[in-house]
Amino acid sequence: MANETVDGAARGALRGLDEAKRLPVPDLSGVRVADEHLRRALLGLDYLVIDGAMGTQMQERGLAEAGELPELLNFSHPDDITAIHAAYVEAGAEVITTNTFGANRLKLEGVASVADVYAAAAACARAAGAPYVAGDIGPTGALLEPMGTMSFQEAYDVFAEQVEAVAAAGCDVVLIETMADLREAKAALLAAQEHCDLPVLVTMTFGEDGRTFLGTSPAVAAEVLSSMGAHAVGLNCSLGPAELLGAAQDMAARVRCPLMVQPNAGLPHVEDGVTVFDVSPEDFAAAMADMMDAGASIVGGCCGTSPAYTRLLRQMADERREPAARPYQPACVLCSAQEAVVLPVGVPRIAVIGERINPTGKPKLKAALRAGDLDYIVGEAVSQQECGADVLDVNVGLPELDEPAVLAAAVDKLAATVTLPLVVDSSDPVAVEAAVRGYAGKPLINSVNGKRESLDAVLPIVKKYGCAVIGLALDEGGIPPTAEGRYAVAERIVAETDAYGIPRTDVVIDCLTMACATNQSEALEILRAITMVKERLGVRTVLGVSNISFGLPQRNMVNATFLAAAFGCGLDMPILNPKAKRYVDTVNTFRVLNCQDAGAVEFIERYAGGNDPYDVPAGSAGAPADGGKDAGQAGADAGECPIAIPETLSDAADDVAAMVHLIMTGRKAPMPEATEALLVNHDPLDLVNGVFVPALDVVGEKFDKGVFFLPQLMASAEAVKAGFDVVKAHVGDAAGDEGPANIIAVATVKGDIHDIGKNIVKMLLENYGFQVVDLGRDVDPEEVVRVVQEQRIRLVGLSALMTTTVRAMEETVTLLHERVPECKVFVGGAVLTSDYAEQIGADFYAKDAAESARIAERFFAEGK
Repeated sequence: MANETVDGAARGALRGLDEAKRLPVPDLSGVRVADEHLRRALLGLDYLVIDGAMGTQMQERGLAEAGELPELLNFSHPDDITAIHAAYVEAGAEVITTNTFGANRLKLEGVASVADVYAAAAACARAAGAPYVAGDIGPTGALLEPMGTMSFQEAYDVFAEQVEAVAAAGCDVVLIETMADLREAKAALLAAQEHCDLPVLVTMTFGEDGRTFLGTSPAVAAEVLSSMGAHAVGLNCSLGPAELLGAAQDMAARVRCPLMVQPNAGLPHVEDGVTVFDVSPEDFAAAMADMMDAGASIVGGCCGTSPAYTRLLRQMADERREPAARPYQPACVLCSAQEAVVLPVGVPRIAVIGERINPTGKPKLKAALRAGDLDYIVGEAVSQQECGADVLDVNVGLPELDEPAVLAAAVDKLAATVTLPLVVDSSDPVAVEAAVRGYAGKPLINSVNGKRESLDAVLPIVKKYGCAVIGLALDEGGIPPTAEGRYAVAERIVAETDAYGIPRTDVVIDCLTMACATNQSEALEILRAITMVKERLGVRTVLGVSNISFGLPQRNMVNATFLAAAFGCGLDMPILNPKAKRYVDTVNTFRVLNCQDAGAVEFIERYAGGNDPYDVPAGSAGAPADGGKDAGQAGADAGECPIAIPETLSDAADDVAAMVHLIMTGRKAPMPEATEALLVNHDPLDLVNGVFVPALDVVGEKFDKGVFFLPQLMASAEAVKAGFDVVKAHVGDAAGDEGPANIIAVATVKGDIHDIGKNIVKMLLENYGFQVVDLGRDVDPEEVVRVVQEQRIRLVGLSALMTTTVRAMEETVTLLHERVPECKVFVGGAVLTSDYAEQIGADFYAKDAAESARIAERFFAEGK
């Protein structure tokens, strides 16, 4: 009988592991799919060929010279638009994309209604004989909060109007493309899911560094968007297929639905005044073969491609017949917009969840929450990140607060300043949904339990937003005292998540720690339950460690011992205080034992040459106490300061180091007070030149190395601006201001209505202390010259996103050099390269917003 029990447990363990390893099957329930071939393509069983570029085809036909918004050509030149579509159909494209990339209310500006544009565009595609029509939706062109002024809800509303127009126009699929902001892509995807029943395809665009301009990697985008239920996820635009192969491979490992790729025909350059691309149809097809080998099954082209490219893709798809298997790597994955914590199935890995953003037993945090001081929460997050937390638990539950509003605000604030994934911790499902809806990542929801009411309220949220979830081993009967009882509750929770179609990789079970002082016999039961859940159900496990020691002396000793025992039994995610040294030592040591710290490299670097912290000299009181610095102060010692502290500020070295730490972590709220304190006994210019500027230089270096991303760069610049404003109030505009000669004009060129890049540059330059004149978008060259001459501006920044508007950029540069020869011009944009910038006569090329700031600093420094 005992052997039968063992055999049954073994079979259960194999079934659980097999379930966890299984590639999730795309869910097409409730989706209106046009026919069987499209259904098979959405399941990844058939290839689907999408058309190529529209803009360069317009340019070849002279339509770009019409001066209209491209979307209005559906009205003024329907035969030409239909002819472009028809050429792609003839070449073998099955999906024809409507000419509606910018057809939203913000870009149309009342010239035409969104519904009318989509109706006209879809009619052109149908007239061309399109087998399937994809209603195309591009970015809004506005920056979402906190970097911009558009709220998540406002973006959602813009996209919802487009989605309704797509459905009304009779399109077969919704195509959300060329997204660079994961949060904006999420808003568009939710709008599509909530306003139509069509399949939804989503593609992101990645730069040469392998990330979006906001720092999202292909793997993170694939995990977040496919977990939310997009029917295909992939990449488009930016680079050629050879350069994007690595990004496609990264996405293939994480995406739960068909992988879609639409690269550019390489990089653009100018020949005889015409924009051309450097990858031929044959070379494009050869590189796309590698994409298809990597698992891409929905294939097409973007900028610079033509029907000749499509024809070769069609041939390749026909010859291959069935798509290659995607190399999906099952794992429990939690993501912010920039960073992922990955725990692969079958591989021993642990991740630490920082517990300190929870008001229970923390009077300072309670006071901060009551006062609406979210910067205190940021300080706690930063300090935990610096102490080694991998994930941050966020709980703001106080009875007197509007928890849905406060939790959503806290999550938004943290997402803008720290890169760690978040645990959204609340017993209120309304608060949970408010927080996860606009979060640009894949959070872990804490929690659901075995009670029917909880399962019915929480699991639909988990499924809809593609989150992971913690399941608590308790039900209507409370917390079972035995391992078998806890396991039984966990088994029921997992059965429910299975029924909802939530993969087991997204389920984390908490076997619940009880105080050993009052429930001593349960300590071993908890450990047994962890092993049973982990082995039999194939899910991950989490545990709040510190509860075990309530009522006992030497709590840290008890907690650390229990933590080590739990690791040995299969614990994956301990919830603990990462500032407690004894916990950290246990974590670091176990990562050597489970081979997570390969070669013990990190352990040796951290501990080699150090003293044993528990080898206490004779006569001392005992082992050193655990502790940690106050919120936000980790890393703020003078000895750890990343800049050289000037001699004139050496008497306040610790205060300077603390200020630099505020800048490095993007905390602008405490900057005015810190600046005022240093100004009491120090010269303002010493602060500007000795702290602000060097600290921003370090931030810029981290950005260049991919350690910081644009949100962190902007946050640091905003922190400096907050301090700089205090300096200016003390001494006037003379501080760091070289007068009107330091004015910079920025504009998006004639014919181009995409100004998101220009807006980012403007904000960053202003935060660096420059005065910026924003001329807006679609700016005529003569208008640029007029403003430059009137205001005696010496530096101009020009932006272009569309290949068809680069000629207008060249005209503007030429006119400025002719009329205002002392004025210099830097250019940037998705379609530009350094060679391209040189070809059109620009003085400088800005590959990103940070480079724009460096160009401005060098230019004005040399021109003094």
